[in-house]
Amino acid sequence: MSSEIMNVQCGGSQTKDFDVLERQFKALADNKRLQLIHLLSTKGQTCVCDLVDEMNMPQSKLSYHLKILMNAELLHKETKGTWSYYRVNEQVMDGLLSEQLCCVLKPSK
Repeated sequence: MSSEIMNVQCGGSQTKDFDVLERQFKALADNKRLQLIHLLSTKGQTCVCDLVDEMNMPQSKLSYHLKILMNAELLHKETKGTWSYYRVNEQVMDGLLSEQLCCVLKPSK
């Protein structure tokens, strides 16, 4: 069965399909991106200019990691003038750390 059409049922409600979960877990399966999520979770919304300094990496590499996290819907981005501000998508992160995920990984529970 194709992951694009497979949805998981949990307590009568439908959870994310497997391709979305795969994209999110791949995005989190990197040390730098985990550090970035941790930093944003701790500091809240942060300007990309400050993230360059905090993460101690060139903006081009940081942009690469931010794009992956954005594509996985793990971050929100707000543009103010020429600067972009990023914050953790709390709703998606809560979904990954919830019973929803248990229904995927431990369906018998």
